[in-house]
Amino acid sequence: MVAVLLLYPFGSFMASGRKGRQTNWLDRVVLAISSPLQRGLTVAVDGVADAWREYAALRGVRDENTALRAENQQLRAEVNRLQEARAENERLKRMLGYTQSSATRQVPARVVGVNPAAAPLSLRIDRGESDGVRRGLPVVTPDGVVGYVHRVGGSYSDVVLITDPNSKLAVKAQRSRARATASGAGGNQLLRLENALRTEDLEEGDLIITSGTDGIYPTGLVVGRVTAIERKSYGMFQAAEIIPAVDIARLEEVLVLIAPSARQDFPVDGRVTGGVR
Repeated sequence: MVAVLLLYPFGSFMASGRKGRQTNWLDRVVLAISSPLQRGLTVAVDGVADAWREYAALRGVRDENTALRAENQQLRAEVNRLQEARAENERLKRMLGYTQSSATRQVPARVVGVNPAAAPLSLRIDRGESDGVRRGLPVVTPDGVVGYVHRVGGSYSDVVLITDPNSKLAVKAQRSRARATASGAGGNQLLRLENALRTEDLEEGDLIITSGTDGIYPTGLVVGRVTAIERKSYGMFQAAEIIPAVDIARLEEVLVLIAPSARQDFPVDGRVTGGVR
């Protein structure tokens, strides 16, 4: 019925165009009825066309957004990689500067593992006997002392940290030259300052360095700074804590000091008895 109403005016127009007749009452009735239908159909067709164009545009925007998100993720990954490379370069530059300023031969190494057990507190590095590393050698960073080589393999070594409870090293205060022993305090990442006479001049913030008298570490290596000094009214000694100069938990690269004077008689259990005054 709708098709007839829409087609009738067209057929009538074609007929009138040929014969030149005037519209009659039927033409006018049909036009009156079909005109709203034509307008509605036109609006509907236009609406469908607009909706399709909007859908196509939205789909294009969605595809573009997906591509932009993927590109953004790639750029962020690249930025993170560059930041990590820059941080590594800064660390390596500091290590290179330390190496060039030191007369002792050093072997750079990367930290490839951390011992999850509480005893001994240690980490693994990617240098071993084939690189000239041997048991008992000191391990440091430009910031200070890390520990000593305890176990050596062909291409790796295990390093006992100075924070291990069995670790002891001979130290002195850089300012007053007061001698003492620095002992590992275990999991709290601190050291204990022991065997310092009550008469020795120690202050909060004093820089503690190795004294070189334990046969393990050469003199002058930074150990940390004094904090929480405890002076009792009796006894021969005073005690304190030492905040290590090296952030053990964030170590990534270290230096092994190749020195012929390093001790070779370390017990198998990793106990260090050379930290005497």
